Amino acid sequence: MPTQDSTRILRIAAWIWIGFLLAMAIMDFALYMNVQPPSQNQPAAQDAPLPPFDQQPDSLRPPAIPMMPVFTFYIASGLVAFMFLSFTYWEWTHQKLNRAFYPLLLFVISTAPIFINVFITPRFPPGPLSNAEGMALRQLPVLFVALALVAWQYQLRHVLIYSVAVTCLELSLIFFSRAEYRNIFVFVFIAIIRTISFIAVGVFISLLVSRMRAQQESLREANANLAHYASTLEQLTVSRERNRLARELHDTLAHSLTAISVSLETAKAYFDIDPNKTRELIDKSLESTRIGVDETRRALKSLRSSALEDLGLRLAIQRAAESAATRFHLALELDLQDPLPSLSPDVEQTIYRITQEAIENITHHSRAKKFSIQLVSDGHTTLMIQDDGIGFDMRSDMSSGHFGLVGLRERAELVGGKVKIESAKGQGTQIVLKI
Repeated sequence: MPTQDSTRILRIAAWIWIGFLLAMAIMDFALYMNVQPPSQNQPAAQDAPLPPFDQQPDSLRPPAIPMMPVFTFYIASGLVAFMFLSFTYWEWTHQKLNRAFYPLLLFVISTAPIFINVFITPRFPPGPLSNAEGMALRQLPVLFVALALVAWQYQLRHVLIYSVAVTCLELSLIFFSRAEYRNIFVFVFIAIIRTISFIAVGVFISLLVSRMRAQQESLREANANLAHYASTLEQLTVSRERNRLARELHDTLAHSLTAISVSLETAKAYFDIDPNKTRELIDKSLESTRIGVDETRRALKSLRSSALEDLGLRLAIQRAAESAATRFHLALELDLQDPLPSLSPDVEQTIYRITQEAIENITHHSRAKKFSIQLVSDGHTTLMIQDDGIGFDMRSDMSSGHFGLVGLRERAELVGGKVKIESAKGQGTQIVLKI
């Protein structure tokens, strides 16, 4: 699946291509309007007045400039450019082509200008840009854009291969085409100069992109280390707080038991002397006991570790999913990477909480018969949860925060992740978390 960055870069390239074609078309038609058509034999008497143009015989009228090749060039180039642009916006092509999406569009923007230029431009009427230099001008900016796409996505050796391959393709088409060129050596000279320029510019762009990506990777690692440090500090704070609560619990429980013990000893002493006083002391002891038990249970519950801390992320998700499937009689498909790479505690907590929320929605709202959970981590951690339930209207339910989906996105954004939710009535729901 192409990334958002690569798709965005291809869209920019498509708009540059279309803008260049529009500018060249305006320039071409403006230049050809000023080109004088070739004159035919004039009458012998130069001083004899000629009739008006619309009354002249065909033999005296200057021939019209054949503009059909010019129109053909821009129609063909425009269709390819708009097809290129539409593919960058068409999600279906992204999904079907997957990894071949970027190389295929790169091949189109690299070869289409060469084929159109070689087979159509030589048929242009004589004019300022109908020579070899004009052919180079019509395709050079587009090929420079393609060169930038290669340097942005691939390594330096691919830039060198691209520069040579483009030249070889054009010269091969020129040599084997039936078009008559005035001077083939001009094309060879231009191709050599262009190849050298492509290599120089491509090396510079490639080194610049490599340096930029190295800086981004360094920044990403620094952010990850900072997040890990913050998470470690948070865990240390929590640990200290738990120890403090444990100490307070110990002191509170010990004091409560001591007070109860003293009260009972006093009640024992009054047992034969004053029965009313004894009952009063026993009632106070029971009340103190109930209060102490409630406080102890509440403190113990807050101090108890969660399933995530006890089992780890993978087993915690597996237990939560299997428990829900058993209780609500649902079919379950699990695909959890084993082992998972080390993730920071806050990331694990986010993944687990989003899984819990999604399972809660499935069991209580979706009316699903089966659901699946997939968790993989390869550079980026991806969690995908899907069900075959009744689904919901994205426009109405998302705007109102239905099923807590807004909360899922907010929770993901806190750890630098994104949640994508797809659903439609009667078609189930899919939640994809990427961190």
